[in-house]
Amino acid sequence: MATLGNTGTEIYPLVLGTNTFGWTSSEKDTRTVLDDFVNAGGNLLDTADVYSAWAPGHSGGESEIILGRWLATSGKRDKVLIATKVSQHPQYSGLSASNIEAAANESLLRLGIDTIDLYYAHFDDEKTPLEETVAAFDKLVKEGKVRNIGISNYSAERIEEWFRIARDNDLTLPVALEPHYNLVTRQNYEKHLLPVAKKENLAVFPYFALAAGFLTGKYRSEDDLKGKQRGGMVKGYFSKEGLDVVSAMDQIAKAHDAAIASIALAWLRHQPQIAGPIASARIPEQLTALLASTKIDLSADELATLDKVSATVPEQ
Repeated sequence: MATLGNTGTEIYPLVLGTNTFGWTSSEKDTRTVLDDFVNAGGNLLDTADVYSAWAPGHSGGESEIILGRWLATSGKRDKVLIATKVSQHPQYSGLSASNIEAAANESLLRLGIDTIDLYYAHFDDEKTPLEETVAAFDKLVKEGKVRNIGISNYSAERIEEWFRIARDNDLTLPVALEPHYNLVTRQNYEKHLLPVAKKENLAVFPYFALAAGFLTGKYRSEDDLKGKQRGGMVKGYFSKEGLDVVSAMDQIAKAHDAAIASIALAWLRHQPQIAGPIASARIPEQLTALLASTKIDLSADELATLDKVSATVPEQ
């Protein structure tokens, strides 16, 4: 088990992403995935108020609603931690104090819970003074609506500024960071964000851990993307160097009798400050490879091979 920053809260070394819930996952499959994840020891569920506003006919909050229904009927609220995010919902865009408060209240209603265990600033809002945003998150903690604060998609400089403001004003410090990080997207995290995460002991939960599916190995050419709902997202990861990474993982996966996706997640788990990669399972069958990643220990030679081949991938 990893820990949530300095809180002492233990986290299973895999986080279940829920962006497909209420979108490409049926509610029946969603409930099975959630039950199987928790039964395997998983305890952190990652959502956002914007999931899945991008889908036709959706307005945002669909994932939270589905999670709320499962929480209400499963009896497993005390077994899980809920992470959600603010700033991207069409009705609650940005990080002004009034917007943060309203969005948090709506998320609590959709989830059917009294407290959000981990609340993220989803994307930076440079139009709002950071002092206002930091104070608004602290207010939610003091009111008992939020237990812990997280930051996602911020530059290293802005994260450092958040901590300075919080310390200068005796406000709640963040405990988690959610960056874009995987075997084919390494440079920004490793060069810029990792030093801050180490300094502040942030628990890091990488999103797009499987590069929107590219690192599962099922997309070996752009023809494989045709007709796929995530085709546009996956296409951005395609490069000769990226495919070389998949080939290297393929060999390592065979040595471990594992899926390629399991190797991609295991590599992340071996990286500094990573508490657990975030990965989603659209259907129950996809969860097996995700859970298997928590049991795989890569050798020094295997890690060196993946580090070397992935270092050649052009920066996204």
